[in-house]
Amino acid sequence: MCKNGISKATLSRIPIYLELLKELPGERYEYISATTIARKLSLGEVQVRKDLASISGTGKPKLGYLTSELVENLENSLGCNNCTLAVLVGAGKLGKALLNYDEFDKFGIKIAAAFDSNDKEISITGKIKVKPINEFDNFCRDNNIQLGIITVGAGSAQAVCDKMVECGITAILNFAPCKLNVPDGVILENENLALSLAYLNNQIK
Repeated sequence: MCKNGISKATLSRIPIYLELLKELPGERYEYISATTIARKLSLGEVQVRKDLASISGTGKPKLGYLTSELVENLENSLGCNNCTLAVLVGAGKLGKALLNYDEFDKFGIKIAAAFDSNDKEISITGKIKVKPINEFDNFCRDNNIQLGIITVGAGSAQAVCDKMVECGITAILNFAPCKLNVPDGVILENENLALSLAYLNNQIK
């Protein structure tokens, strides 16, 4: 469960709801019901009702939700109007792939800078430059960075994690294939791509 009381599963569906609502003609859909949303997206009506109720209440009887208000509430739940700056450490293949991923802004997140063990600043994307790791501390403190992404190897991950914590980062997404230790008050989310693939492989056998 996320800090605002919204489950991860619900959070993953919010961009889908938003995309639909923004595509609908406003003159025809001033109000919209959970039933209509469920039908258009081929989702379960009960699930959609629960999702929307956790974000925007139950709507008005016989009318549903005021579409413009529902869009605003969905965007607020993602933090779209209060962008969170993140930093990434590790500009290898996975790090570069994440830097070129354009969907983070839908969740109110912007990767402000990337860092690697290089001595000079390099450019691998038109949007973000990779800075030397010795600039990490000052950048995080100057920009009040709260979110960090680790894409280095297992051997360096704990040191990078410790550096992030020292710089005031309170939420870390770890892609390194190892267990990390963080102090109380720091949120750690581990993303093991190999394990996810292994799970899928197991399900098809």
